[in-house]
Amino acid sequence: MNVPPEIRYSIIIPAYNEEERIAPMFDRIGTFEGEFIVVCDGDDRTPDVVRTIAASRPDLNIRCLQFPRRLGKGGGVIEGMKTARGKCVGYLDADGSTDIGEMMNLFLQLAAYDGAIGSRWVRGAVLRVRQGILRQLESRAFNLIIRLLLGLRYHDTQCGAKVFRKQAVYSILPHMISTGFEFDVELLWRLKQKGYLVGEFPIEWQNTGNSHVQRRDMIRMLAGLWRVRFGRGIP
Repeated sequence: MNVPPEIRYSIIIPAYNEEERIAPMFDRIGTFEGEFIVVCDGDDRTPDVVRTIAASRPDLNIRCLQFPRRLGKGGGVIEGMKTARGKCVGYLDADGSTDIGEMMNLFLQLAAYDGAIGSRWVRGAVLRVRQGILRQLESRAFNLIIRLLLGLRYHDTQCGAKVFRKQAVYSILPHMISTGFEFDVELLWRLKQKGYLVGEFPIEWQNTGNSHVQRRDMIRMLAGLWRVRFGRGIP
């Protein structure tokens, strides 16, 4: 009987209506010793595009999970993690702002950390294409609120490149209540409450534009984090 090879790394890619950007992202990937789990929950052709890519790239392990309803970024990551087979799991934005080499650099940090997150705002980060000044100001204001509200000292909680030891992240997934863009912050907060060590590392990043995060989402994110912090708290 053939025993499937052990999978060391799993990368979840939430892909809500990403039919235009998902293929170029995979085109930039040479090799990867792990699996990609693309979570599709939109109403465009993203699932068909992903399946076509998987069929044309037998050198990559690509799985597509399709859902008939919007899960939210956090909901998509959670569904992907439920099926992940790697000892280390992470998630990556589908817009191609970060390449696979940067993800591997983060995975290597798990030799000493329970989690590693990419950061655009620490010394050593390389921003090939920056966001507009208004978006940067909004990001810094959001980060300040997070520091005051949850006591997190990270410079960049929203960068779409994060990896974790499976044991650490799975211990807090049942307690997560956020399914939107605030998912990242709640995840880091709950890991901190459990005593896990998550490091923040500089990343090479470029703004690709067409972000799904709108200003109204910022209000929802803050309301969701308020509920996490002062509502149900820590289960």
